Amino acid sequence: MILLCGAALLALGALSPVRAQSPVFDTLYNFTATSGADSNNMDGAFPESPLLLSGATLYGTAINGGNAGNGTIFSINTNGSGFTNLHNFSAGGANDLGNYTNSDGADPFAGLILSSNMLYGTTANGGSGGSGTVFRVNADGSGFTNLHSFTATSGSPLYANSDGANPFAGLVLAGNTLYGTAQSGGNAGNGTVFGINTDGSDFSIVHSFAVGSTIDVYDKYTNSDGAIPASTLILSGNTLFGTAEYGGTGASGAVFGVNIDGSDFTNLYSFSEATYEPVLALYENSDGANPVSGLVLLGNTLYGTAQNGGSAGTGTVFSLQTNDLVFTTLFSFSSPNYNETQGDYTNTDGFFPVTALILSGSTLYGTAQDGGSADLGTVFSLNIDGSGFTNLYSFSLGQTNASNHFTNSGGALPVASLILSGNTLYGTAAIGGSHGDGTMYTLVLPAPPSLAIVSSGNQVVISWPASASSYVLQTTTNLAAGGWSDITSGITTAGSQSVFTSAASNQAAFFRLQEQ
Repeated sequence: MILLCGAALLALGALSPVRAQSPVFDTLYNFTATSGADSNNMDGAFPESPLLLSGATLYGTAINGGNAGNGTIFSINTNGSGFTNLHNFSAGGANDLGNYTNSDGADPFAGLILSSNMLYGTTANGGSGGSGTVFRVNADGSGFTNLHSFTATSGSPLYANSDGANPFAGLVLAGNTLYGTAQSGGNAGNGTVFGINTDGSDFSIVHSFAVGSTIDVYDKYTNSDGAIPASTLILSGNTLFGTAEYGGTGASGAVFGVNIDGSDFTNLYSFSEATYEPVLALYENSDGANPVSGLVLLGNTLYGTAQNGGSAGTGTVFSLQTNDLVFTTLFSFSSPNYNETQGDYTNTDGFFPVTALILSGSTLYGTAQDGGSADLGTVFSLNIDGSGFTNLYSFSLGQTNASNHFTNSGGALPVASLILSGNTLYGTAAIGGSHGDGTMYTLVLPAPPSLAIVSSGNQVVISWPASASSYVLQTTTNLAAGGWSDITSGITTAGSQSVFTSAASNQAAFFRLQEQ
């Protein structure tokens, strides 16, 4: 008999951690205290962007701090050493419209992308028009270039202009063209999807979001395609997918797709109108409301989060099939409980998810900016079918320091997406830490269980940790064809191990553990 098993096969089906064990949280970096009227420091403050991993180096942005208080671009080794401030966004002043202008931009809320040793990103404000910028900089911090300054907006229509304004989201690269979203501006003031070459040439509007109308006393805003896109786009083939926080037919936001040349814009899904719940000041519906985060695509399925709505008004995780537009609410975050001792709202899972999910195998990972055990946010995981929600970490309580900043041990308000390398999640927390100006953190997930194999006479004994109760042993006789089937009988327990004994034969057999 030819019998194969082990780490290679295990990796095909067991990409999620063993839930019975606890992830290990660690603070990778504490941003230093800010001072002065401009809230400046040496490294940056309030990191609200996802990190970018290249080799053993993480890159990111902080929206404030630096020598002018307008934010920074930084790098740091994955072990927490070697922090480098790559760029300080410069000082500026207000223009005639009251917008803050400078040469390079201010307030970089978005994450970075890396191509040919160059980092590309956006700033939400600043630039010559005070409406934000698209920039590039070498990975060592040299050669900063402002590729595009978004033009000043007007008052009619409100916040309208020719190109978009206030890009809060990151970029996606296709060939030599960068694509992104601006949450305001455009011909209706409701935002744009734009493209620009990596050298700053050929800026174009891919889509300008349409004008709409209010529908009730709560100023709910409806239109055909959505409004205020604040999410990073994803690219599949020639199609860009994204979300708009408001608008759509239900005034609760939309998921859209558009070709890179601007053709075939489609409102794939409009979130339903939400009902106002006055006690907790929440908006409730069946599917979610106000999606501010980007999407992740697996096959024909988009996965995302909605900040509000759901059965408790505290947000949802959803999926949307791109081929038949079947929408599914995978998870609704729970209703918060008021904690009189702490003066905040807590729950078991978190609430208000504002970040894009990441996908590993059949598991989604994300963050919720509030809730959890201290109302300071959570890191969570969820299977793609909506089962197995797990609160991996609740950010901890702290106190207010002399500068009126909230400080704690690990950070608070995780409003940026995660990245996963091996079994380690990397993220940023917008506030908290030892100085109250935010942190970078790691969350090490328990390694998946391993199969062991030994021969015993004419039998083969396969064993794995009995604590891996969420996994099932599967077998197939043809790796190429798949056809894995569960082994449901003949499994015994010996001490801390689950054991399955297979009789020898002349047919090849393959085994793996698959999380259910």
